[in-house]
Amino acid sequence: MSHPTLPPPPPDLLAGASLFVDFDGTLVEIADTPDAVEVAARVPALLQRLAQRLDGRVAIVTGRPVSEVRALLAPAIWPVAGSHGLEIAHVDGTVTAPDRPPSLDTALDAAHALARAHPGLLVEDKPFGIGLHYRRAPEAGEDAAALADGLAAAHDLIVQHGKMVVELRLKGRDKGAAVELLMAEPARRDTRPVFMGDDVTDEAGFRAARALGGAGVLVGPPRDTAAGYRVDDVAAALAWLDTISREAR
Repeated sequence: MSHPTLPPPPPDLLAGASLFVDFDGTLVEIADTPDAVEVAARVPALLQRLAQRLDGRVAIVTGRPVSEVRALLAPAIWPVAGSHGLEIAHVDGTVTAPDRPPSLDTALDAAHALARAHPGLLVEDKPFGIGLHYRRAPEAGEDAAALADGLAAAHDLIVQHGKMVVELRLKGRDKGAAVELLMAEPARRDTRPVFMGDDVTDEAGFRAARALGGAGVLVGPPRDTAAGYRVDDVAAALAWLDTISREAR
């Protein structure tokens, strides 16, 4: 892990690079609930300019399901690694994903039972995971974490902690694995990955990018991280990307 004191990303960081961008907390501000997020009108246009500058080498890597991200960014279609890399959606519309196991539905019932005991605790049913959001019920955080640990042990799932959320998801991939899979595609194979993200779930993406000769860019306050660069917040991330997107090729 790098020390929290990190420089801002240099202007030439995306030269000859493939860009991987987290969604919540990186391209858009985190909202109280996942469905309350607002996508600024400038974001789809910014992604389009970046894709033109990088010859299409821009992908969203997120914990959200692919379908949600595509709906939020419609009508444009971007490569999306959703559900922490378990779903991979390509520009041609094809999506590769595993089957949803029955154990997730059993775990979902237990999560809803906990939510009934903690008003404000939100259960997010994802295709390959369950999110327990306690932003509006901070006192439920410990119970949510304990339940997640128990369900993970009982049903062979992974526990992933994030910003005011604890998530259960299938084993097999993370955001780093998603970067590795996408970097193996012909258009990206001879480039360097740059991964931008804000949460601890993005650390796998930072590590994968660094291992493949690229770098991570942390969005948010200083903390221990595998990223090599940092910007202060979503506004700063969008401003840096906007500057890059407008540079002459």
